[in-house]
Amino acid sequence: MTPMSLSTPTVRTARLRLRPFEQADAGDLYALHSDAGVLRYWDAPPWSEHGRAERFIAACRQMAEEGTGVRLAVDRVGDGAFIGWCALSRWNPDYRSASLGYIFDDAVWGHGYATEAAAALLAWAFDTLELNRVQAETDTRNVASARVLEKLGFVREGTLREDCVVNGEVSDSFVYGLIRREWRPPSEPPPAR
Repeated sequence: MTPMSLSTPTVRTARLRLRPFEQADAGDLYALHSDAGVLRYWDAPPWSEHGRAERFIAACRQMAEEGTGVRLAVDRVGDGAFIGWCALSRWNPDYRSASLGYIFDDAVWGHGYATEAAAALLAWAFDTLELNRVQAETDTRNVASARVLEKLGFVREGTLREDCVVNGEVSDSFVYGLIRREWRPPSEPPPAR
């Protein structure tokens, strides 16, 4: 498979703007990834040094340059606040597959932002990358993330037993899959008041 650079898009929804990461995002990104509550069900411990944010942003650029995926910062349109990120990684043009991931600040949980951002990224990806399958994994205890995936039309396909060990804690993950022919974008949320 020949590497193919991906153009990192800017995608807009009624309430969100998904855009390429910039160096100016490093502080917000570090705040997000150093919060133990936000990363409770993540597959890595919270960050403890600021340099991780710069390396993360560099990895986003490298991912696009190598053609393996896109990782987009998510801003709230109303106030321009950085609230999280959404990504498609492990893009395989031969298999027409990729993996979905996202993380959002706990201050915005329960407002439908993860579903809205992921739906916008999936719509772009199914159209632009001609994907056939998108996979996602979530900690079996993360009921909210499972709900997001199910709202997007993902089907739980199995369980990866004891697949993560973070800070000595072993956890299982659910594997979800979404097939192109089953993709139905969720309806747009009402405009912000």
